[in-house]
Order: sequence, then structure tokens, then C-alpha cells
Amino acid sequence: MGRLTDSIDLIAALALLLSLVAVAWPFLFYPLILRLLPTKAEQPAAGPPPSASLLFCAYNEAAAMPEKLANLAMLKARHPALEILAFDDGSSDETAALIEARGDLVTLLRGPGRSGKAHGMKLLAARAQGDVLIFTDANVMLDPDAIDNLLARYADPDIGGVLGALHYMGDGESATASVGSLYWRIEERLKDEESRTGNVLGADGSIFSIRRALYPDFPDSVLDDLTVSMAVVFAGKRLVKAKDVIARERLVAARGDEYRRKVRIAARAWHTHSHLRPQLRRMRGVDRFKYASRKIVRWFGGLFILTGIVAAGTLAMRISPMLYMVGGLTGVFILWRGLRSRGGPFAAAVDIVLAYFATLQGVAKAMTGRTVTIWNPAKSR
Repeated sequence: MGRLTDSIDLIAALALLLSLVAVAWPFLFYPLILRLLPTKAEQPAAGPPPSASLLFCAYNEAAAMPEKLANLAMLKARHPALEILAFDDGSSDETAALIEARGDLVTLLRGPGRSGKAHGMKLLAARAQGDVLIFTDANVMLDPDAIDNLLARYADPDIGGVLGALHYMGDGESATASVGSLYWRIEERLKDEESRTGNVLGADGSIFSIRRALYPDFPDSVLDDLTVSMAVVFAGKRLVKAKDVIARERLVAARGDEYRRKVRIAARAWHTHSHLRPQLRRMRGVDRFKYASRKIVRWFGGLFILTGIVAAGTLAMRISPMLYMVGGLTGVFILWRGLRSRGGPFAAAVDIVLAYFATLQGVAKAMTGRTVTIWNPAKSR
């Protein structure tokens, strides 16, 4: 009986330790390992910058369109040869009309109804003429020198894709926005280190680009930004980040909006992972390590948290039933306070845990064959 008790204690302690390491891995241990890797220098060659096409999809973004169109007009004035293409995914508001009114600035393509961002981006990419395709979102604004700084990185012929840096606005509006801002700052630093050491493993849709010749074919059900950016790595070219290519976007402030957004993104991310799995297996070892550390481990963070809670509860019960009860009541209190608060440490703790479980829910949804091809803009931006 004593040996069985000791074994239970040991298994619970190991499960708790491994869970803590797994949850901390993408944010603590992985960045430390990246810092130990050598820098891979770029080798630019003299020559004119490539031509470019800027592409974005929109659905019910009428509120963002005046600022977006003004931003595009500013970029076009700085780069008269810049081609700008937009796809309207069957908006029920004035999005398409606002874009169409600026036909001198933007070429508008319309979908037959809701067909999804991936479908729209494929249509835009097939229509584009630029040597470099620049992808962004309808609610994202680019800094004046973003295009110059982005195209300059293509002077190195080994570079096949360039990401920008996303700066979020409105991080003080709620605990959800504050946690989202902190998470994204960590994400941006990880991309900086991945870029310095070779390749960034995947882009988000706010601002990234690739050489048009590398644009892949893919189904409408996948995440187009992850699929398209990873095509650069699969082609043996470098996918790098330019910190001076700055895009700006407002954070989602409402907890429910952010939860649904994370479920949707995670479901499509796992579906995309399944689609890309044969090519992922052929990547270099260091790139497979990066991909697993920044994506796969994070996708299952909610499972690691659940395992840690069960293990901690088991150990607490073994030590003292009173300790188990106090720990459980403390957890319930933090959850109750966090859900009722819009700010403060309890709300931040709850938002962090909810983010992990939203991601896990999305992955589980995709594993059962359910995914999402269309999107709706968050109302709390």
C-alpha cells in the first residue's frame, strides 16, 4: 500500500511539473533557446525594388472604410505604381459601395455571397500583377514608410517573404484587451528572434508579403495567412520579419468576442496544420522545432492546465483535505471575481485561462471535422 501511495504522489508531482513546463515553454524556455542560436545574416544585392500589389478582404467593415481608404490613398501617393485590390465577401452594409466609390484607388472584386477570406485572397492573388504580394486586413492601417521598408528586404534574393510588426491600440479599454496586448508583444518578440535565426514559422494576416511566384494553391477551408506564408519556407526561401514595417489595429475589448475569435482561429489553424502536415515533416530540424514550440505546444495549453489542476488537486488531497478545500475555494473565488470584473489581476488571470481553453476548444472542434471558412468582424473593436 505504501508503494502504491508513493507511486501516486510521484506521478502527480511529475504531471504537475511537466504541465508547468509545457504551459511556460512557448513564453519562457523557447525564447531562451532561440537566443542561443546564431544569427543568419541577410545578403542584399543592388537593384531596383520589386513592384508590389496590396491585397485585402472585407466583410461589413463600413465603419473602418473611411480611415482605411485614407490610409491607402496616402500609401498610393508615396508609391504611384502600387496596385491595390480588394475583395468584398458579400457585405450587408456599405463596405462595397465605399470601396467602389474610390475606383481610382482600389480595384474591387465582389464575391457571390459569403465565400470566406481564403477564397477572396486567392481571387485577388490571381488578378494581381506585382512581383510582391502584400496582404493586410480591412481594419489595419499601415505607417507611411511601411511599403518602402518592406520592399527593401527583398534585395536579398534568398528572402521569399517578409512580415511586418503589428502594434495594437486600445489596450487599456478592458482586461481582455490588456491581456491580448501583452500576449501580442510576446508574440512579436518571438518572431523577431525566429527571424534573426532563419525563418519565422508562419504569419498573421495583418501585414505580410511573399514573392508572387511562390503563391501556393490551397482549399478555401484553411487559414490563408498561415498557408501562404509557410509556402515560403517549404520553397527553401527565408520568411523574415521587418520590425520597421508597422501596422496598427484596434484590440477586441469584449471577452465574448475575443473567445469566439480564438475558437475560430484555432479551429482553422489545426485544420491548416493537418493540410500542411506532409510538407511540415520535410522541413529542416530547426524549423520543425520552432513550429512545434510556438504553435503545437500552445494549441494544447488548455489541456496542460487541466492536467496541472488535477495533479495539484491530487497532491493537495494527499497532503491535507483542508489544503485541497482551500485550494479549490480559492480557484472558484478567482474565477468568480475575474468573470465579474473588467480590469485588475483577477480579470487578467481569467482572460489568460479562457484564451487557452478557447484555443483548445477550437482544436477539438477541428479534430472532429468541423471548421469555419467565413468570419464576422468583432463588434467591440
